[in-house]
Amino acid sequence: MIEVTRLNGMRMILNSDLIKTAEASPDTMLTLIHGEKLIVRESCDEVLEKVLAYRAKLLAGIATRAQGTSQLHRVASLSSLRPDVSGECTADEDARVDLARTGTVDRLGGVC
Repeated sequence: MIEVTRLNGMRMILNSDLIKTAEASPDTMLTLIHGEKLIVRESCDEVLEKVLAYRAKLLAGIATRAQGTSQLHRVASLSSLRPDVSGECTADEDARVDLARTGTVDRLGGVC
């Protein structure tokens, strides 16, 4: 969850996993995965920094609770995203296979 500010000055908490795209035109417009569009005061770079900081905080919390390096490597593989040839983010292939096998996560969100 990240905090963003609407153009009218109202702050709101947004689930960063729902952000599909962020465009500067000149205001920052966030398009969510279900099509809703939000215009916020923060720049695209600021939104990206907030998303990355939030995810780093989550991963740091998981890493402190991971028992042994094998669990830590699994957490890292689940969080690693790489651009595919179409330019969109996809999960690392090993992580996708692991997710399909375990069935513990049904979708991955990412920001490239």
